Parts: sequence; structure tokens; C-alpha cells
Amino acid sequence: MFEQRVIVQRTDLDERRHVNNVVYLRWVQDIAIAHWRFLASPAAQAEVAWVALRHEIDYLAPAFLDDELLVRTWVGEAEGLSFERLTEVRRAAGGTLLAKARTLWCPVDAQSGHPKRVSASVRALFSTGAARKSAD
Repeated sequence: MFEQRVIVQRTDLDERRHVNNVVYLRWVQDIAIAHWRFLASPAAQAEVAWVALRHEIDYLAPAFLDDELLVRTWVGEAEGLSFERLTEVRRAAGGTLLAKARTLWCPVDAQSGHPKRVSASVRALFSTGAARKSAD
């Protein structure tokens, strides 16, 4: 599991004064990128880029200005060119689950943008075999 802390900013809010749905998607993408950069070697990063095939987000409770949040991600199953990534957003104080996401990513050649099979070492970094559907 990979984790980052986020403090809700005024620009994250919608007209109802809670975090806008699009911001959750940004956090899902940001932590996926950070996790990739943390785990993958510079050579792997130069060869492989990732594009999203599908995002599913369940919004369970709102977040508000100045809330401190934990955004956590981990990898699930890899099947062919589809890699599953799971993400949760929790309130740091108390751990309330605010949102959970499932994203399918496809590896592509960093230069051409064409779908690309990844090496066994990259596949091992980004597939758990049986997906872990919750961090709990």
C-alpha cells in the first residue's frame, strides 16, 4: 500500500462547500503516478507510461475545507494489458472512508503511446494476482 496526506484547499470545493467529485479523480490519478514513480526504476519509467481505461468512484461521505485526508492506493490484478489499481480516501482523524475507487490502467510505450506488454519485473510490481478489494 502507498499513502499520501492531503489537506483540502478552497480550490477543491464545489458550490456546496465540500470536495468536488472531479478533485477525487485528480487525487486518484496523482497517487497512481506517485506510486509508479516510487516503485519503478528510472529505466522502467522511461519505457512505460500509463493510460486510464476506466475509473469507478464510490462517494461515501463528504470532505470539507482544511480536512486532512489519507489517500491510499494498492495494486490489484493484472490481466493482459489491463492493470487494476484500488484507491481509498479517508479522513485522517478517525479514519472515516470518504471515497473508494477502482481504476483500470493500460501500459503504453512512453515514446509511441501504443499499448505495450511490460517486463516480468514491472508486472510483479503492479499485480498481486488476486486483487485485494479493501485495505481493511
